[in-house]
Amino acid sequence: QVQLVESGGGLVQAGGSLRLSCAASGRACNIYVMGWFRQAPGKERDFVAAISRSGGSTNYADSVKGRFTISRDNAKNTVYLQMNTLKPDDTAVYYCAADRRLGITVTAYEYDYWGQGTQVTVSS
Repeated sequence: QVQLVESGGGLVQAGGSLRLSCAASGRACNIYVMGWFRQAPGKERDFVAAISRSGGSTNYADSVKGRFTISRDNAKNTVYLQMNTLKPDDTAVYYCAADRRLGITVTAYEYDYWGQGTQVTVSS
């Protein structure tokens, strides 16, 4: 089992940047595919980005392509989400998740472990 703790959220103006971190403990995170999801009030939890165990493959939601970058440092058991050119529509609680399966998935229910989330608010 792995425990996930997100950090780095906050309030930022449109056009600004934030970097989210997800620290894993309990088991080495290099045995998991890692993903980021987000959930705005009254909406479903949506896929944002995911990264393979080695970090060699990534997948992004169309809405964040070219603006967000997912990366991982397995030596530090940490996954990152660099968010640039933020928009008010990016406002949500961002969740880190871990998947024991081999391939990248964009479906929330296939992820096995979740963090508590970190709030990101983008003002216009």
